Amino acid sequence: MFVATNRFRVIPAMAAEFEARWLGRESRLHELDGFIRFHLLKGPEAADHILYSSTTLWASRAAFEAWTRSEQFRAAHAGAGASKPTTLGPPQFEGFEVLQEIEGVRTPG
Repeated sequence: MFVATNRFRVIPAMAAEFEARWLGRESRLHELDGFIRFHLLKGPEAADHILYSSTTLWASRAAFEAWTRSEQFRAAHAGAGASKPTTLGPPQFEGFEVLQEIEGVRTPG
């Protein structure tokens, strides 16, 4: 498996707009072979930013790389940066090969 993460340093005054863009967008990830899961994460606040991370889990690095060449990828990133900036610079990409996975038992609630 492969985990692909983009870290965003979001300007605090723009956090609501950043979240609205992500939560209101049409995702086509489910159309891709090898896509497993997506998470949008909100992390700690610093004086000048709030840390967010978009994280996808893929069956393999090859499946992720196929996504980056897909029509769905181009559609998802069309117009990126065209509106008022919400972040301090571009996202920081990090990719990881999964070496071990341990699952817990899910409980209701």
